[in-house]
Amino acid sequence: MQTTIRNTIRFEGTGLHSGAPARLTIRPASINHGIWFKRTDVEVGDRLIPARWDVVETSPLCTEIVNKAGVSVSTIEHVMAALAGCGVHNALIEIDGPEAPILDGSSVPFVRGILNAGLRQQGASVRAIEVLETVEVETPAGWARLSPGTAGQGLEMAFHIDFADAAIGRQEKRLNLANGTFVRELSDSRTFCRASDVEAMRAAGKALGGTLENAVVVDGDQVLSPGGFRHEDEAVRHKMLDALGDLALAGAPIIGLYEGHKAGHALTNALLRALFARPEAYRMVTCDAALAATLPGAGVERDEIPAVA
Repeated sequence: MQTTIRNTIRFEGTGLHSGAPARLTIRPASINHGIWFKRTDVEVGDRLIPARWDVVETSPLCTEIVNKAGVSVSTIEHVMAALAGCGVHNALIEIDGPEAPILDGSSVPFVRGILNAGLRQQGASVRAIEVLETVEVETPAGWARLSPGTAGQGLEMAFHIDFADAAIGRQEKRLNLANGTFVRELSDSRTFCRASDVEAMRAAGKALGGTLENAVVVDGDQVLSPGGFRHEDEAVRHKMLDALGDLALAGAPIIGLYEGHKAGHALTNALLRALFARPEAYRMVTCDAALAATLPGAGVERDEIPAVA
């Protein structure tokens, strides 16, 4: 069944890149509404932006969506991952500025808010996107691929990263994202960066709200953020978190295998564009109870939320 949240949820923080204060509110929405953002600070013109792949502006550092009136919201990947990972299909997200709050740099504050608010089934079947043929995009830096998955399963994900900094190095992970795996395994993994990149990003007007409390900063073999990593492989887990948030912009759950090698926001969006440019490579399916039970978020419980400070 399609799902929305039972009660309204509010979050306050600062934007990672802008450093500006931000208030974000998630409200319940009706059947087949999907996920939409609404800029409450915009007084004239179209304030609504669909959380959809074809309104994404290319960015290597975050995911930004822009409507036809030029109204935008950026750094939406963590809240989108939380909604997808908790199985929320319909919601209206109100925000009073151009960037979502970064909170602790992961999705777990959003997950906690969603599951504490409760979920409400809505009496309509979930429609999903089943991948029928392999689609791949590649750049000199990396590649991303969607291919048919295991029969009777929802979304599987495999990711590989390789960084020169010894604190990260090479990491790889593969997960079946059914039945709350996202909440248990990925939701608390934070965004990360190298100390050598921080000055360059700030000179470019980015990461102005970044701190050692909302991002894991590494320098060679050292982790500068207090407490170190939450997981030995937190970096690759966060890349998977980001990928789920970006895949959620497909507009429906994806049934298939996603693989990423040094992939980021722009590559995952390019992959969705490549998929939807090939109608023979996918089909829309109505999920029966058995298939719906394999989707991310199906049956997740509050006690599965990772215990983090």
